[in-house]
Amino acid sequence: MKNLIYFFEFTAIIILFIIFRTIGYKAASNLGFFIGKNIGPKFRPKKTIIKNIKNFNSTVDDKEIDKIINNMWGNYGRILAEYPFIPSFRKKKLEKYLNIEGIENLKIIKDSEKPSVFVSGHFNNFELMAMLIEREGIDLAAVYRPLNNKFLNLIMEYLRKKYICKYQVKKGLKGVKESLAFFKKGKSLAIMIDQRVSEGIDSKFFGVNAFTTTIPAQFVKKFGCIIQPVYIQRIDGVNFKILFDEQMNFEKNQSIETITENLNKWLEKKIEQNPDQWIWTHNRWKR
Repeated sequence: MKNLIYFFEFTAIIILFIIFRTIGYKAASNLGFFIGKNIGPKFRPKKTIIKNIKNFNSTVDDKEIDKIINNMWGNYGRILAEYPFIPSFRKKKLEKYLNIEGIENLKIIKDSEKPSVFVSGHFNNFELMAMLIEREGIDLAAVYRPLNNKFLNLIMEYLRKKYICKYQVKKGLKGVKESLAFFKKGKSLAIMIDQRVSEGIDSKFFGVNAFTTTIPAQFVKKFGCIIQPVYIQRIDGVNFKILFDEQMNFEKNQSIETITENLNKWLEKKIEQNPDQWIWTHNRWKR
């Protein structure tokens, strides 16, 4: 039964992809916003989302919560609608929609010929991060979580490997070993650090303990590498500002806990800038 549902989901998404591609990037993104805002809430319980937002800001009122949730679902829809255009972003055909800041930080990493760890969260179209880094000539491996829908996952893995980042590493303990192997060969690593991970540690996130990945901290301890934070901000719906933020240089003698906490603090600042541009559906504080 589950496979049948997955197949129908897959068919619906493929039809939508064809429609999106036909009407063009801007119209597709706007249509995706409408679809996400109206259909998205049917797939995830609002209770968990509200609880997450309350952990972020206990004083936020109901009107602001509704605004955050509506825009978040609209953003989900935009991301879906923008997937068929990833090849066009890769080929710089949609470059007018990208404003890249801090590109000199990418040059520093590239010129050093040493691998670094790129970190970010699920802000807006997060797929653009790895795509842009690899497009700019940095040898990269990206950590990802496979979709539950095996039919859709085949399509997404194809898109990611061909147009986003050639080397994809599945999230999990096996992926950590694979990431280490890639890193030792000189490939940088791109990883989202905002999801709950069972193999992580408790680290404060908006003042509440949350299981957090320690992969960036482990790489710093082992290799003394640079951490390069990346923030993607959506502007006027269809435009993006991609910020390669100030690089983080931790000492190898700093603890995993301290490094991880500092990365969470960076995440907090970026979420506070645009709370409706982060994905609140992850059960981030689940115990």
